[in-house]
Amino acid sequence: MASGMRPFQPALGELDPRIPIFPLGGAMLLPYGRMPLNVFEPRYLALIDAALANGRMFGMIQPDILKPEVENGPSLFGIGCLGRITSFTETDDGRIIISVLGVIRFAVTEELETRQGYRQVMADFSPYAQDLQPEAPEIGLPRKMLLDTLRGYFDRQSLSVDWDAIGEMDDPTLLTALCMMCPFTTSEKQALLEAEPLASRAEILLALLEIGMHGSGAEAGARRLS
Repeated sequence: MASGMRPFQPALGELDPRIPIFPLGGAMLLPYGRMPLNVFEPRYLALIDAALANGRMFGMIQPDILKPEVENGPSLFGIGCLGRITSFTETDDGRIIISVLGVIRFAVTEELETRQGYRQVMADFSPYAQDLQPEAPEIGLPRKMLLDTLRGYFDRQSLSVDWDAIGEMDDPTLLTALCMMCPFTTSEKQALLEAEPLASRAEILLALLEIGMHGSGAEAGARRLS
């Protein structure tokens, strides 16, 4: 295992290109990012069952609401992120609460027939093979600049955050967490997902935070980032 590589990380050749997908607007998964999901719809419960039986993998992808719907539902963006279920809990009321770890981005090459109500695609992982490597230690931005901008953004948007937890994160982990958690639009989150290299993602994040500092916080209300 390479230095910095996480346990259970698959090799590129071990990934099945046929994957079930969970389309969810505003919920963008990044490699090495962690996302909790509360699953209750029957088709997505079936998806989770299928994923647990096949390497615990499924794709997170955002609907592209600017395009017309297709036969299987909303149009999708062309790039998503494969996730691996790291834990799950069944509830007495029929839900499954899961934790998902981002593994590698993928390009959709073809949408397949639905199965038990959930959608499936053929995925090409090869353009994003670098996602399987250890995280880069540098993000291309001074940490103080990012944190100062973040404070202004949170104040303007009436958001609260655990600053102690942020202080304990290294720069790549912080970048990934902020990209996933901040309440950006679907298209903004997609831009963050598709950004190459890591420094470009950091620059886009900083620009979005700066825009948010000068925008209206009315829509944010009293939302909380946890």
